Amino acid sequence: MTVKDSESVGTSSYRSIFKATSLFGGVQVYQILVSIIKSKIIAVLLGPTGVGIQGLYQSGTQFVQSLTSMGLSSSAVRDVAEANATKDGYRIGRTVSALRKLVWLTGLLGLISVAIFSPVLSNYAFGNKDYTIPFILLSVTLLIDQLSAGQKVVLQGMRRLKDLAKASAIGSTVGLVVSIPFYYLMGVRGIVPTLILNSVTMLLLTWFYSRRIKIENVEVTHNEAILIGGGMLKMGLAMSLTNILALGCSFILRGYIRKIGGTDDVGYYAAGFAILSSYVGMVFTAMSTDYYPRLAAINTDNKACCDVVNKQGEIASLIMSPLILFCLVFTPFLIALLYSDSFSIANDYVMIAAVGMFFRMGSWLIAYQFIAKGESKLYVVNEVVANIYMLLFNVFGYKLYGIAGLGISFTLGYICYFTQVYIISKIRYAFSFSSVFFRLFVFQFAVILICFGTTYLQPTWLRYMLGCVIIGISVVYSIIELDKRISLISYIKSKRSKND
Repeated sequence: MTVKDSESVGTSSYRSIFKATSLFGGVQVYQILVSIIKSKIIAVLLGPTGVGIQGLYQSGTQFVQSLTSMGLSSSAVRDVAEANATKDGYRIGRTVSALRKLVWLTGLLGLISVAIFSPVLSNYAFGNKDYTIPFILLSVTLLIDQLSAGQKVVLQGMRRLKDLAKASAIGSTVGLVVSIPFYYLMGVRGIVPTLILNSVTMLLLTWFYSRRIKIENVEVTHNEAILIGGGMLKMGLAMSLTNILALGCSFILRGYIRKIGGTDDVGYYAAGFAILSSYVGMVFTAMSTDYYPRLAAINTDNKACCDVVNKQGEIASLIMSPLILFCLVFTPFLIALLYSDSFSIANDYVMIAAVGMFFRMGSWLIAYQFIAKGESKLYVVNEVVANIYMLLFNVFGYKLYGIAGLGISFTLGYICYFTQVYIISKIRYAFSFSSVFFRLFVFQFAVILICFGTTYLQPTWLRYMLGCVIIGISVVYSIIELDKRISLISYIKSKRSKND
């Protein structure tokens, strides 16, 4: 391969990462906007009672789903992507057939579980058994959603990312349009049929797009499906267990905050956490849609994995840095806009934790190797250890410094987690960061620290002026660096000329 060919391959790889991130970043933003509009409509048409009932329905069914789905919506992507990378039609067909059998089995398990335990769910959620029938009706959504998840896995694993994005965006739109007449005409009684129709809509959309993929039809029995999908189930179960552990730690922490500081502090923490996870965290969701199957497809080649992680890291750093800086500078506006001025106590938590998001990005890049390589035992041990010390950090952080202390513990926790996963991957996979990524990471983190320092300056106008200057510098730097990797400016110009 010539130097020019090598550069072309490098540019293509960077451009693929950037395009996928932009595509799903846009979908994430759109879905958040639709969710905000839907929440507003529900609040107006159904009032607090309707919002509460819908939330209890969803939390009840989602809890059962987390126990019965076996994490296939995430773990199976690895197997499909790995099969797709071989270009072996029989292996691809065999893997997809096994997956489809497994989603039926786990979906039916979820349906039956909710139907059987519907009186328990009703009693726990509402304090009586009056909502048993609605839970029985909603049990069908666990089967439908699991079948949809299976179709999404096929789209993601086969790298049909545009189709997956279309299905997600259209599904959100149809869900919004469908919900309005039901809530308007039926009120609270329209919640159950709306949730069922939303699930059916997503199933039809994912089926429509996944059926366009030419996959060899390979018949497998239920026993063969379990045998073939052993890796999916093993990794999926590991992911489900760690998700349950994370939910448990969150529950313990919120209970501790309520006991020590009261319900208001729980609200401040929840509001700040929601901003971080939805605003900055959506970048991780957007990137993982493409990153995970690419990493899974080459999971046996440590050198290739190292290259993918570093390239993904470079693009992630250049996209994340301006977002984190924006969050640092404009947190007071974001909280006032999304909540109210009374939530300003959460300002320090969000700003301090935003610094930690940069280390969360670094650890996220590395830790995905454990999933892509199917290292279920390592993944569980890694996550259990991390969840335990992060819970301890949060408890002591809140005890010492209140809500701001939770921001300190978040950042300290992810610095430890970043170090932990780096050492593990260094020993196990001979992983190392490239000098290019390391320079980018250090420079961007230094800019973030400088910006963080300016957020406490007085007067206010000076703080915002310096913050905007730093954001501007970071944006320009990111554009220049992206242009080096993907010829960003010429790429945008070519897109414009096509549209004109």
